[in-house]
Amino acid sequence: MSTATSAFDLPDRLSAKAAPELIATDEAHFAAIARCLERTIAEVSDQLDQERRAPGGLGRQALDRDAEVHRLTTRLRALRRFGLDLCLGRMVSAENPDEPVYVGRLGLTDHTGRRLLLDWRSPAAEPFFGATHGNPMGLASRRRYRWADGRIRDYWDEVFAPDALEGHAALDDQSAFIASLGGNRSPRMRDVLGTIQADQDAIIRAGSRGALVVDGGPGTGKTVVALHRSAYLLYSDPRLGHRRGGVLFVGPHRPYLAYVSDVLPSLGEEGVQTCVLRDLVTEGATARTEPDPEVARLKSSARLVGAIERAVRFYEEPPTEPLTVTTPWGELELTVSDWESAFDSAEPGTPHNEARAQVWDELLTILADQHEGAPTELLRRSLAGDRELRTAFDRSWPLLEAADLVGDLWSVPAYLRLCAPWLTPAEVRLLRRADAQAWTVSDLPFLDAARQRLGDPKAAVRERRRKAAVAAEHARMAGVIDNMLQADHDGEGAVTMLHGQDLRDALIDETVLPTAEPDALAGPFAHIVVDEAQELTDAEWQMLLSRCPSRSFTIVGDRAQARHGFTESWQERLARIGFGRVELAGLTVNYRTPKEIMAEAEPVVRAALPDANVPTSIRGNGLPVGRGSAADLSAVLDDWLAAHPEGTVCVIGDPAFRPSSPRVRSLSPGLSKGLEFDLVVLVDPERFGEGVAGAVDRYVAMTRATQQLIVLTSPTAGPAPADEHPFG
Repeated sequence: MSTATSAFDLPDRLSAKAAPELIATDEAHFAAIARCLERTIAEVSDQLDQERRAPGGLGRQALDRDAEVHRLTTRLRALRRFGLDLCLGRMVSAENPDEPVYVGRLGLTDHTGRRLLLDWRSPAAEPFFGATHGNPMGLASRRRYRWADGRIRDYWDEVFAPDALEGHAALDDQSAFIASLGGNRSPRMRDVLGTIQADQDAIIRAGSRGALVVDGGPGTGKTVVALHRSAYLLYSDPRLGHRRGGVLFVGPHRPYLAYVSDVLPSLGEEGVQTCVLRDLVTEGATARTEPDPEVARLKSSARLVGAIERAVRFYEEPPTEPLTVTTPWGELELTVSDWESAFDSAEPGTPHNEARAQVWDELLTILADQHEGAPTELLRRSLAGDRELRTAFDRSWPLLEAADLVGDLWSVPAYLRLCAPWLTPAEVRLLRRADAQAWTVSDLPFLDAARQRLGDPKAAVRERRRKAAVAAEHARMAGVIDNMLQADHDGEGAVTMLHGQDLRDALIDETVLPTAEPDALAGPFAHIVVDEAQELTDAEWQMLLSRCPSRSFTIVGDRAQARHGFTESWQERLARIGFGRVELAGLTVNYRTPKEIMAEAEPVVRAALPDANVPTSIRGNGLPVGRGSAADLSAVLDDWLAAHPEGTVCVIGDPAFRPSSPRVRSLSPGLSKGLEFDLVVLVDPERFGEGVAGAVDRYVAMTRATQQLIVLTSPTAGPAPADEHPFG
């Protein structure tokens, strides 16, 4: 990395900002950062090479080595991802104005111990984001850089003390932050760390205990807060480290996850698990939207999900008749009381299919205890092979598949009435369907609950195979050791230690033996972040609560963007579904949507939701909302693309439209949630539907635009386009 080239590449209109007295300190510091980066990358590369060449070791040693390789790889990737643009800006203390502190994406210290960059997540960096004129937090001034292609194209100074301006700062008529809001968007969310505002930073740095709700309308930076909070919590809270469960980030749909996929890596975090709700259940990949709204309403109930427990209990009933078992040593009697005792022996909380092995083992023990003189292992082997005993047990505690259990609920009315006796006959008939396993999105919470309650039906088979592999490995190693002992004619030295069983066991590396691939989304997680959370049903919330026993959540949403209405408060909704401690933080400033667009979007949502929390836009661009004919869609797009060599466009409401440019997307209103585009073209928005859902879809679609909104209408509008489930 050359230190001879200036880090500043300011346009001619900003030539005054290139004055040496304003940037000389920065230039010298950037040169030091460049030298340190070059040295650090080389050192980390060498450390990584050494770790990879080192022996893998056994057990914990192997795990520690893998963890260190992962840590070094992540660090090296982060260092190589950025150059000088690791630096976000600097802050000057009122007490020590001659030594500015530079804030970066990562911390960086040179070989002398000099701190060149302060990690943005550290407590000492908080004033860089949180200082205001009302509360400067000890700062005299703050400078933020605007980077592009590794060079500074602009910077913005804020002064908090009267004597901090002269010779040290260049003030603008408009802040870099405000100016950047109107900049062109790209297919993926760009870096926003350097423009975090004080209200957003306070939420990012809030504690992780309990549930924190971040409520805010369109453009208030909810997604920015959610992503940065994920990175901050992993850095600052040792209870949330990857080995303690880590963080799960749940987005509303796949276009959203693709849009934000670069943000967390740019913040130095690659260990956050990201998903949509569908990903939590295997059947989610092909599940369709529930066709009947009334069925969807019934299945949204957490109480109905609770019927899974009764459904499983139905298959854990001990026989009500005694059983006589014949063995070579005589007949043994299993009384009804013995059956009940064995069925009660399963450890609480053990999944049904895994508890089955415990119950079976207890049954054999009860029977074997009746024959004190018989060889125990031979007797147990004889009992295990008794067909009548095995048949009675399999009938009373069978292996179960989650799909079969849930499918029976929707296809066997008597079973559903038994498990959910509060349902009316009409509701039972409504829930019944001909194809029991034609899965819908509304079925996913039931499948998830069933899978967690049942466990893996193949786990017992895998465990038997693993034990057999361990036994075989022990036998193989025993042969090797015996040969070594026979070759040691003196019977002295370290070789004699191999007589000890503990050392023999330690030589068996069970980590290389066959095991099932872990489910990365099964949890438990230490913290879960949910964006667009207003759309989750009570049943869907159970999927997340089961994965985070600590109830440590960041819940991001806007009640006014709930397609099916949200008449409760956040506290009321969350208390009902199982949360205890809930704190609420609000965002009220719309940084994204121009005033001209919000002036037309606000009446749309207030017509259906008079008390909607509509945020206040802080900028305008003088572009009115455009109107036209749907027949002119292609011409509108061609004209805009020709006039704007950069930027993105989204057409919302025309499912038949196929973009001809990579800068143009075509989405439904639901799949546009959480995204933003320079130009948004709505096609026949009145076709989006009626009532709250239609109004919310129009409101959401209108507020995706950062520069311009154009509404096109057809002479005769057909039926509303089908929409995807918002968490699809």
